[in-house]
Amino acid sequence: MQLPLYQIDAFTDRLFGGNPACVMPLEEWLPDELLLQIALENAVAETAFFLPQDDGYALRWFTPEIEMDLCGHATLATAHAIRTLHAYAGDTLHFYSRSGLLKVTFEGERYALTFPARKPVPTVLPPEIAESLDRMPVAVLQARDYVLVYETETDIRQIQVNRQLLDRINLDPGGVVITARGQDCDFVSRFFTPQASIFEDPVTGSAHCSLIPYWSGRLHKKELLARQLSDRGGTLYCTDEGDHVKMAGYARTYFTGHCEVPDNIHF
Repeated sequence: MQLPLYQIDAFTDRLFGGNPACVMPLEEWLPDELLLQIALENAVAETAFFLPQDDGYALRWFTPEIEMDLCGHATLATAHAIRTLHAYAGDTLHFYSRSGLLKVTFEGERYALTFPARKPVPTVLPPEIAESLDRMPVAVLQARDYVLVYETETDIRQIQVNRQLLDRINLDPGGVVITARGQDCDFVSRFFTPQASIFEDPVTGSAHCSLIPYWSGRLHKKELLARQLSDRGGTLYCTDEGDHVKMAGYARTYFTGHCEVPDNIHF
């Protein structure tokens, strides 16, 4: 069985930047075990699988370990694939997912994702996280992810996270996002996922479901520019819309091809 396979860099306007996602169109759902094996073989943070449904597309995301409840960069990558590789003529896409209906609109070359807001609330920092950090945050919040707020962008750039210690905590499907005011943008962040094959995620759209309402309230503005300070780096153009957030970015296609999956594979 031969299946189409694309790899797309999301939240970037250049190749080898942003967050790479694999995207695979399907005609019907394959067994979950097979989808997970494909994601493991692809060896990127997320693989998105989609197929036509009603007036849009059903969409699922798999890491090499688990199925995710929400993924921003792989949704953006899927929208880019449908628009550029499948010659989609409209200006809006609707995706049906585990997190409900998600909308992506086209703004020139930019893709704008409308996702549910996940406003974080104050909480206590677990010792497994605290002991893994070489400096302590000034505030700790949580929605799906733990949100650790620091004083400066320099803290975000220079922080050392001990993976061996952080891996003691299981946050599936969440992670730990660290954030601060930006020097040339509104806010910056980095994202770490304990017990995952890819420890630091290059650009994490789903984490901005919490970061956008937090920084919108703190900075008293609805339109925000965000940067994720991973080695690859990424830029997100953000809007706080109350119950929802909008995050926009660019994408670039790295490759298109096919993969071979045995028809008689058993689990």
